[in-house]
Amino acid sequence: MGCHFIDAGFTDSVVRDTRFTETALTNTPFANTLYVNTRKAAEVESVLIMLIYTHQNCIEHEVPQGHPERPDRLIHLLQHLKDTGVTDDFPLIPAPKISSAQVDIAHDLHYFSSLEAKSPHEGLEALDPDTWMSSLSLAAAEHAAGAVWQGVNDVISERDSRVFCAVRPPGHHAEISSPMGFCLLNSVAIAAINALEIPSIHKVAILDFDVHHGNGTVDLCKDNPNILVCSSFQHPFYPGRFHDLERPNIVNTPLPSGTVGNAFRQAIARDWWPAIHHHQPDLILLSAGFDGHQADPLAQLQLVEDDYYWITQEIVALAKQYSKGRVVSALEGGYDLQALGTSVVAHLEALKG
Repeated sequence: MGCHFIDAGFTDSVVRDTRFTETALTNTPFANTLYVNTRKAAEVESVLIMLIYTHQNCIEHEVPQGHPERPDRLIHLLQHLKDTGVTDDFPLIPAPKISSAQVDIAHDLHYFSSLEAKSPHEGLEALDPDTWMSSLSLAAAEHAAGAVWQGVNDVISERDSRVFCAVRPPGHHAEISSPMGFCLLNSVAIAAINALEIPSIHKVAILDFDVHHGNGTVDLCKDNPNILVCSSFQHPFYPGRFHDLERPNIVNTPLPSGTVGNAFRQAIARDWWPAIHHHQPDLILLSAGFDGHQADPLAQLQLVEDDYYWITQEIVALAKQYSKGRVVSALEGGYDLQALGTSVVAHLEALKG
């Protein structure tokens, strides 16, 4: 999801019953309008098969002007979900924070404390040419990771089978001891590694269809045979790390620039589906990047909304076969605002099926 854009000039314990808190997206168009409140909690609990998490701090994560991974991404997406009626059926739920102990299980033991030390009290701090922190960036990353972990707990409870996390910053480029590519905490890998501590979860699959390779997820999970990582990505392209790693639990699917939907689908069916049938995961986690869309400014794949609907529909079918329908999806890339909104809606339409 990073592309050296700037070079061109530029916890709490997660308890499910506490998720229905009366929190609003203050100082945004969503104040007091989208979050489910406690009065409706019982009603929502009884009918939802899909949950959507987000958090105000994810909007407040600031980056330099002109940076592609900007707050407008989430502001536009949440407004689009409202305008299309998605939040009428699936009201937004405030995400809790991940605990530092859960981060330490996945990342280097001192990684979280190093991010705390780099977090500025004001202004912006550059971690690399692409990756920046403001005063609320680490909190945003904690809520992003907390959303995915809460989603795991939701689907394990068998009360809800699918979860989408509308969060930023993204996470799949963050390596064991290094932030990079706009990413601070590797939310999906953290959730996968911690999920293996749950008695009913023996195997996890992480499926990453962002246009950029999920190098960080591969780094965190490469030596854990109980976690299958499948990543499709434009190649050659950023980040150029771990894309050629050979492990039984790592499936890399490089795609040339200009790849269209039919070729994308053939590559996924060839590489991913046999690996999932072999692995038989108890839980499926998605790194859902929409920057492979033909309108996206950062890459050159030629995918459209129907391709995202297709891959999600196929994943849900596999989840029903092996994982009791359990799928937790987390937003990664997607930088054309209109394409991001329409692609996520297509994704959610298939996800709830």
